[in-house]
Amino acid sequence: MTTVTKTPATGRGAPPAGGIRAAWVAAHAPAAGVPRWARVAACAVPFTVLPASLWRIATCTFHVPIVRGDVLSGVTSSGVPGLPLWLYVILLSIVSELLAFTAVGLISTWGEVFPRWVPVLRGRRVPTLVAVVPAALGAAVLTLLWTWVAVTLSLGLRIDGRPQLQDAPVSFGDWKGLVAVAAYAPLLLWGPLLAAVTVSYWRRRRRGGWQGESREHVAFGAEVAAGAGKLPAGGVRADRRGARAGARCH
Repeated sequence: MTTVTKTPATGRGAPPAGGIRAAWVAAHAPAAGVPRWARVAACAVPFTVLPASLWRIATCTFHVPIVRGDVLSGVTSSGVPGLPLWLYVILLSIVSELLAFTAVGLISTWGEVFPRWVPVLRGRRVPTLVAVVPAALGAAVLTLLWTWVAVTLSLGLRIDGRPQLQDAPVSFGDWKGLVAVAAYAPLLLWGPLLAAVTVSYWRRRRRGGWQGESREHVAFGAEVAAGAGKLPAGGVRADRRGARAGARCH
């Protein structure tokens, strides 16, 4: 007796089973050799940006009465022609979160090999400096920027050095100002966390790149020697096996 098992349809018309969850897991899947502290630090970076984004959307888009003074009263223009303030704030928050999420790439597989949805480059290894240089520059700029903001705010000044307005939204004057301070304070950690994860990424890729380079050089040298008649064909295979074993030992 033969039994027939029906499988769910997987064509274009069928919704992907657990597609969102699978994409989330794939985006956060750690690469080999990532220390636990680096994974925690990278995943924490987007959460340093989230409170400020939520505060901006709440005050500028939904006009929640948690901002002190009347700084935002009557302000409807974003300064960008054709883009209202409420939409500008939402887009700014989304872009900020996406930039913060790139830190996760420094501990994930898609930070070492281009994902399949990237045209032309899919499947290729990400050059180490392509990831390290922008991340290092970003970490330095973010650290300096938000440290300067915190120092000037604590001194009662604006970031341009002039005295702060009496009804400035971010201040220590009342509970509304403290809510804004609490929303922006985590941004102080964005730069240092990104810097730590970048150093971990650079050390891991340099170590892995050395092993891969050594393996390729040994195999290539064996092939050249075999082509010149110095080694038999079996010697090439033996050297390749030796190269792989040596890479594993390192």
